Amino acid sequence: MPPDPRQSLLSFYQAALAAVDGAAAVRRSLAAAPIDGECCVIAIGKAAPTMAMGAIDVLGTRLGRGLVITRRDHLVPALARDGRCVCIEADHPLPGEASLAAGRALLDFLDRSPADARLLFLISGGASSLVECLPPGVGLRELNELNRRLLASGLDIHAINAVRRRVSRIKGGRLCAWLRGRPALALYVSDVRGDDPAVIGSGLLKTPQPALPLPDAWLGGLPDDLRAVLNRETGSGPDCRTVEHRIVAGLADAMQAAAAAGRRQGLPVFLHETPLTGEAEIAGRELADRLRAAPPGLHVWGGETTVTLPPDPGRGGRNQHLALAAALALDGAADVVLLAAGSDGSDGNSSDAGALVDGGTLMRGAGDGSSAEDCLRCADSGRFLAAAGDLIHTGPTGTNVTDLVLALKAHPTG
Repeated sequence: MPPDPRQSLLSFYQAALAAVDGAAAVRRSLAAAPIDGECCVIAIGKAAPTMAMGAIDVLGTRLGRGLVITRRDHLVPALARDGRCVCIEADHPLPGEASLAAGRALLDFLDRSPADARLLFLISGGASSLVECLPPGVGLRELNELNRRLLASGLDIHAINAVRRRVSRIKGGRLCAWLRGRPALALYVSDVRGDDPAVIGSGLLKTPQPALPLPDAWLGGLPDDLRAVLNRETGSGPDCRTVEHRIVAGLADAMQAAAAAGRRQGLPVFLHETPLTGEAEIAGRELADRLRAAPPGLHVWGGETTVTLPPDPGRGGRNQHLALAAALALDGAADVVLLAAGSDGSDGNSSDAGALVDGGTLMRGAGDGSSAEDCLRCADSGRFLAAAGDLIHTGPTGTNVTDLVLALKAHPTG
């Protein structure tokens, strides 16, 4: 194990983020396959500002107009100062009035874009909440009731976005109706398993496969109008064939970069390609158990777990939940250090990216009288991990390719 395994894991995490930086990924894609003429750029998602900056670097004076919709506190100052771009900070993880305003601005932007201008879309995770146009009979109150239920359900992002598409005038490929046959290029920083443009951001520009009916038991308790919208026949959607789709960065790129950084330090590297899924607590305990029996070296996983939330959750998110569960199983171990963090720099309802735990986490965190088991049960992992000094804070990273779990296992001593 390196002399400072915690610092080494943080450096591997940073190497992974650099490999999927939104600006660099867009620059690479546009340099490899240039587009001609004047462009109107529409960037939506947590990585929208950096992706837009990458496009501007390549387009230069060929940028006609730009619209950037992102999460609050994610804007890049240089972008906000560019008079060609309208920048909107909207709501996440639950849609709000700003998300509806962003939806109106998006449709107005497309209506006002010159017919002969090339449309360049830059889409990343978070778009589902950040921009929305609702059908008749659905208001913000009903939408947020639905989203709160989705986020607390333990469903994965594929299932959540499948439901979100049903209550939108622009998702599920419906935004293509506002293109009016104009050609468009869509570049994606993917935060979903399989890198499917029909799932990223709930599929603004690609029609998904027909969705299965939702179970009546799941719909129970929702207002009648919202239940009717969710159960409606979605149809085949508008024609999206004029849109070219390119994935410019994804989880596999980040994992490979972390692995390469480990190899540069002379470590044996084990790249686990089966995605992490399911309940975060179970995944954390299972990973800890596997690490106890694993060969020494750097172990790399990626994916997105879920947390079924109690009625009044505390501080944290799925990465902190996974890390604390792992710390419980690793208590007292001197040979394992584990990092679990989101690639976007945020985790759940906290501004922390995740956590870095080891065999001493429980002892450090209990210093203020907190119980790791109680915090895990109450979805309050962030409180315990803050007391332990184990939280990771990066701020917005300029990318979003889901989550990384990195672990170092030492050689046995003696």
